Amino acid sequence: MRTRKPDAAQMTLELNPDDELERIIEARVAERAEAQALGWRFRLVIIETVMIASLVLAAGIALDLPMSKTLTGAATVGIGCFLTGLMLIGLTGAASRLLAKLRRKP
Repeated sequence: MRTRKPDAAQMTLELNPDDELERIIEARVAERAEAQALGWRFRLVIIETVMIASLVLAAGIALDLPMSKTLTGAATVGIGCFLTGLMLIGLTGAASRLLAKLRRKP
């Protein structure tokens, strides 16, 4: 099979990836993934809070406890679970930044 010679006036197609462009793309993807991960962590904390509070509420109803005690207990557990989850998200972010700084040091 014959191959055609390229025209001398035609620009050559370079398929080698540009390192700078590759770095920019990777940085954008990492930034977007980090933002999405934070959103998913927050969603999981909310889901966990609702589940735990509803379990306490269901247990109080099943044990035939007074409704005021049951609602107070469910609210207390829900608030505690939510605050603990937010603290864990914050500590995870702080540890991640600390490890990134330690990796950059020679």
